Amino acid sequence: MSEPAKSRLSRRTFVKITGLAGTGLVLGVGYKVVSGPGAPPSDAAFAPNPFLRIDTDGSITVIVGKAEMGQGIATSLPMLVAEELEVPFERVAFEFAPAHPAYGVAMGMQVTGGSTSTVETWESMREAGATAREMLRVAAAAEWGVTAQEVVMRDAQAHHPDGATLDYGALAAAAAAVAVPKDVPLKDASQFRIIGLPQNRLDVPQKTTGAAVFGLDAGPPDARIAVIARSPVFGGRLRSFDPAAALAVPGVHSVVELSNGVAVVADGYWPAQKGRSALVIDWDEGVASTLNDAEVTRRFAEAIREGGGVAGEHGDVDAASVSAGEAITATYALPYLAHATMEPMNCTALVEDGRCTVWVGTQFQNGPSALGGGARQVAAKAAGVDADDTVVHSTFLGGGFGRRAEKDFVQEAAELAGLLDGPVKVIWSREDDMQHDFYRPASLHELSAVLDDAGMPAVWRHDMAGQSILTRLLPGWIPGFVRDRTVMKNGVDPTSAEGASNQPYHVPHFRMTAAMVDLPIPVGFWRSVGHSSTAFVVESFIDELADAAGRDPYTYRRELLGDHPRHLAVLNAVAEAAAWGSDVPEGRARGIAVAESFGSYVAQVAEVSVEDGRPRIHKVWCAIDCGVVVNPAIVRAQMESGIIFGLTAALYGRVNIEAGRAVQSNFHDYQMLRMNEAPDIHVVLAPSGDGPGGAGEPGVPPIAPAVTNALFALTGERIRTLPIALG
Repeated sequence: MSEPAKSRLSRRTFVKITGLAGTGLVLGVGYKVVSGPGAPPSDAAFAPNPFLRIDTDGSITVIVGKAEMGQGIATSLPMLVAEELEVPFERVAFEFAPAHPAYGVAMGMQVTGGSTSTVETWESMREAGATAREMLRVAAAAEWGVTAQEVVMRDAQAHHPDGATLDYGALAAAAAAVAVPKDVPLKDASQFRIIGLPQNRLDVPQKTTGAAVFGLDAGPPDARIAVIARSPVFGGRLRSFDPAAALAVPGVHSVVELSNGVAVVADGYWPAQKGRSALVIDWDEGVASTLNDAEVTRRFAEAIREGGGVAGEHGDVDAASVSAGEAITATYALPYLAHATMEPMNCTALVEDGRCTVWVGTQFQNGPSALGGGARQVAAKAAGVDADDTVVHSTFLGGGFGRRAEKDFVQEAAELAGLLDGPVKVIWSREDDMQHDFYRPASLHELSAVLDDAGMPAVWRHDMAGQSILTRLLPGWIPGFVRDRTVMKNGVDPTSAEGASNQPYHVPHFRMTAAMVDLPIPVGFWRSVGHSSTAFVVESFIDELADAAGRDPYTYRRELLGDHPRHLAVLNAVAEAAAWGSDVPEGRARGIAVAESFGSYVAQVAEVSVEDGRPRIHKVWCAIDCGVVVNPAIVRAQMESGIIFGLTAALYGRVNIEAGRAVQSNFHDYQMLRMNEAPDIHVVLAPSGDGPGGAGEPGVPPIAPAVTNALFALTGERIRTLPIALG
């Protein structure tokens, strides 16, 4: 196996965390611990809970149940444990957890997404460290014959009143026999020595030396390579295929029909690719083969005319509109977007002796079968084995952005492995990745507003149409979870309307409707989800209203955000950082935007010019209130990352649909922002002290409207469709 030591979990540790041994020390830390598959060996002396191991050599390892895809969670979660454990952060290492309900939340879902990792684990990871600290304290007190209250825990040592010390490693075995205490008090924020300060990322050494294992690196070295021919048309089906030409390619071993296409298995990637190119396949392209961009837009416009479900409402829009003045109207359109992760999808699987083993970079390791399951359940079903006989080895992710929360690439590898002898690694090409994605949904938005005598919005109406992500992910009725019960209220997918259905500006009469249109184009969660669209729409429209009222867009927002102090605080912070209202270099202009998403509040100012008919973004100022800041360096990095990600989409991002298929195929026609286009970014942290919010996604939503609002200030041209096209 090619996993490094830091990504292995022992049978002994597994027994401890699952409670399968009569003498095992088990601490659930707020998670339900149940039995499951075994794991490779290790010999940690003290494993008081699923999230922490301390060995006799003094090594301290935090087990991270979340996926590390660049957002820094493999550093920030160990920081939470180290803070309460009272150990220097440089003493801490991490490893990825196996797929197991012990590392999940609701219904055992072990998933990373929605910028929830710190939010979900803020208390439980600290409790894991605090409880272990107290067990070590009791062990030290027993060794010295003093009371536990007399022992001070600091710097990974127990300190005797007379000055003697014992390292945690020396106490590990004795601590394992201590009864698990309950309700151990956590530190007050004023006592933090690690949380809130920049700490070196634990994953950087592995990534800079090449030791970090990603999905493409993982699995048995003798795994054969497979590429899969999938229907080029969304929803198409296989009619027939002739494998002869593919089998004639040197290095090709076999051609195998799968539930979603045809796999070519070979000694290496290039023989597999050449074999796939040589395949003769007849596809039934189905009813989607005539679908194109114009038809998608027509369907959206028709759905808006027919009326969608109410996503948010207060006041009486209809009554107020009767006596109101002339309305200001605008229509906005946003395209489908691909995830375009640096590492295309891949998965390695082995089915042997009734067991399935999977090596994969996934955002969704484990979940209840009633909700479609995570990678573990999907692999088990595809391989024809029981989930309890399925092991998922989590690796680093070469980018996720929501794409690796899907399980299609896991299903392919496990299904194929169940039909072959020996391990197999399924690799997607960049073209596969781009043209068989679960895209950010396209959407159409029609807005109207009436201003009162003071120039403030008295009536605001927002009607949108788009595709539902949740309808695909949760197609059946599950009590209290989907459809017209909790999530799909009034037939509206809240992930489509979020950020607009609850827009923060004071408007006496407001209504938003959303029509969910059924189309065969696969859609899924994309970094910042609905906020990536609705922030552009709302923040562009509020700028239009400010202009119609003859008001400065910053002060106009300020007056309308009186009921939302956290929005207002970051808006003021970014305006101060950018010196809003001061002179701007000739040929440039600034735009501003603010948005809340995933429990965090972000405002941005963009300074732009136009060069050779294209926007040029010179500077971006960003202010974020994410409640509690765990690692300020990581938060700043995530804001910078989100801004670059959002700028790429605003300037270039678009997946066109022609003949029922995605047009774009690689970076030549799905361009990324290049280094020479990247702006100077200045991030201001403005924590409110509230509970933690997200950081991985909230940097994305405000950047597109900040740029387009700046372009309007510069050129007088209002941008209502993305990607930006001037003139």
